Amino acid sequence: MSRIDNLAAGIEARFGARVRRLPATAGELTYEVAASQLVEVCRALRDAGEFAFEQLVDLAGIDYLHHGRAEWKTSAATSSGFSRGVQRLACAATGGESASGRPRFAVVYHLLSVSRNVRLRLRCYCLGEEPPILPTVVDVWASANWFEREAFDLFGILFRGHPDLRRILTDYGFIGHPFRKDFPLVGNVELRYDPDKGRVVYEPVSIEPRTVVPKVIRDDNRYEPTLREGAERG
Repeated sequence: MSRIDNLAAGIEARFGARVRRLPATAGELTYEVAASQLVEVCRALRDAGEFAFEQLVDLAGIDYLHHGRAEWKTSAATSSGFSRGVQRLACAATGGESASGRPRFAVVYHLLSVSRNVRLRLRCYCLGEEPPILPTVVDVWASANWFEREAFDLFGILFRGHPDLRRILTDYGFIGHPFRKDFPLVGNVELRYDPDKGRVVYEPVSIEPRTVVPKVIRDDNRYEPTLREGAERG
């Protein structure tokens, strides 16, 4: 029995129905946990000797708004591949659910046991529609402080009980959350330093919208039947 299998057996024996194993690649373990059980499960994973996940390596927000929808139109993907990203009203109409019917926002926790040299991934769907909310795990792993601020800043996910939940990457007066899939791809305003005024100024975005989706299927004369037949005869 491998080390991963032993860890999975121990987790399922300890937590039972409170966690649900998810498919994962590269031999890593991934479990889903409910928001109401998140802090309790995380604290047990840290403190129990058979787990000993002393370190929270990363915490990342996820927006599942269009998860399960096909984006690419292969040969026709020239200018329409990501057009939904700028339709704010259409996206807002979906409320707090993704295309799959599950909650729209989730948070993923990447855990490391230094002493046992094993890793674990947890996924937890957010409560509420707008704003999405989860309990903080800062009291379990101090490193969650900045990670949760980042998820709040970029995705608008609130963490109940966080000691200092404020933006960490965007400007103080920034409106919106850049990593949401309903955020305008062309932007609203830009800022630059104006040497004449001696300060940073805000202006309407000056760049022209451009196609950002590559055409993934191209005509190539190397595959023309007549050329291939001529090469074979030669």
